[in-house]
Amino acid sequence: MKEKNPWHTSVTIIITVIGVIAIVALVTVAVLQNRPVPQKYKYGIVLDAGSSHTALYIYEWPAEKDNNTGRVEQKHSCKVTGKGISSYAAEPEKAGMSLTECMREAEMQVPTKRHHETPLYLGATAGMRLLNMENSLASDKVFQAVEKALQSFPFSYQGARILSGQEEGAFGWVTVNYLDDRLKQGLETTGALDLGGASTQISFVSRNYDISESTSNSVTFRLYGNDYNLYTHSFLCYGKDQVLRMALAHQTQLGPMKISDPCFHPGYSGKRNYTSLYDSPCVLHRKPENAPADFNHTGEGNFSQCQEVVRSLFNFTACKYSRCSFNGVFQPPLQGPFGAFSAYYFVMNFLNLTHTSIPLETIKKNLASYCATPWNQIKKQHLGKVKVKYLAEYCFSGTYILTLLTEGYGFTSETFSNIKFIKEIKGSDAGWTLGYMLNLTNMIPAEAPDSPPLPHAGYVSIVTVIALMLFILLILSLRPIWPRCSKQPQIV
Repeated sequence: MKEKNPWHTSVTIIITVIGVIAIVALVTVAVLQNRPVPQKYKYGIVLDAGSSHTALYIYEWPAEKDNNTGRVEQKHSCKVTGKGISSYAAEPEKAGMSLTECMREAEMQVPTKRHHETPLYLGATAGMRLLNMENSLASDKVFQAVEKALQSFPFSYQGARILSGQEEGAFGWVTVNYLDDRLKQGLETTGALDLGGASTQISFVSRNYDISESTSNSVTFRLYGNDYNLYTHSFLCYGKDQVLRMALAHQTQLGPMKISDPCFHPGYSGKRNYTSLYDSPCVLHRKPENAPADFNHTGEGNFSQCQEVVRSLFNFTACKYSRCSFNGVFQPPLQGPFGAFSAYYFVMNFLNLTHTSIPLETIKKNLASYCATPWNQIKKQHLGKVKVKYLAEYCFSGTYILTLLTEGYGFTSETFSNIKFIKEIKGSDAGWTLGYMLNLTNMIPAEAPDSPPLPHAGYVSIVTVIALMLFILLILSLRPIWPRCSKQPQIV
């Protein structure tokens, strides 16, 4: 009987076991070292203090990607009850008190452990711009009351200030293109059309924009490694509420006791106060002398005549540049798609005119038909669903929007379909607030951030393959021993 020599067999087994253990250890370390960690978030709060109301927005982004590639998204929004803070000029302390309810919501929405590090901003737009022009002392007192209220909450208060019209337009453009991932991917950008209560903004990138022609309308950005020469302009007093004041002022130049308004539905009737109507810097200088206390405001519902009233609010003749929009303001040729938000969306959505496939002429016909609808019929269809104030003004607002876009900014029957009326993009509201926070927190880098060479799954896969290859090479390296093992004398 031949005796087996166990030596070589034992060595082979030991080496094999050690190899397997090494591979398992290598893969385990790779998985543990690079496994995804539970997501943690940081937060930012922005209050949009507009002319007609204030809204609070809470944004969140991955904490470990701060200042890099982490996508910022809207987590929560809250509409403050009541009017805009500029309406509290006579009682400034109420401006601060009005914010309390939404701020308490913010305390609940943001995790307690993140409160102290969450930046809190308040930006005021055209309503406060007008109040500051009219009464800077009253404006200061409103801000003092607002600051006192906001500082009583546990967030990192970063201040309250008035945004310029140019900032409002530029940050709105940043928001739209950031949410649509156009900046990060270097795609053609979308222009921004913003319509508020007291002002309107247009912002877009034009390859044919000669900055030297009007430097006051130019903003230059470098975002994700790309340069953008942005045209942006804000028209104060051309928001939908203030422009209605101007339209009524145009029709009451002589101080009549009654006007028949083509921009309101036939059968509409209401009493308006002259002092209230002219209580704005946009129309204050137009107030007629010896006007009565009130006038009776009735409607006719004539779209064509309403357009004539609206056109009278624009100056299309004065222009010292190669081309202008209106009121002597330079504007380069329109280019690319546009997103129209805020009041643009709410008015056109109510009128069911937001779909881009509707031809411009059809929009005009539908709006003319709506304006001609008797007021009693309009109230019967919508009363209880929409406030009477807004319901009465949709004919005027729709006519103003069409006139502003086509005759003011220059959209034609061919290019009108480039406008997309939007409320939000991927779950976040369109507006200037996100762009404002991104700018102040440096969340958009000037240069494109470096990307990791491999994602986590790819890294683990490659390590595993390499380990298996090493194991196979190890087995093959022991091959010379195998024949000798088989030729060892055996004792039977």
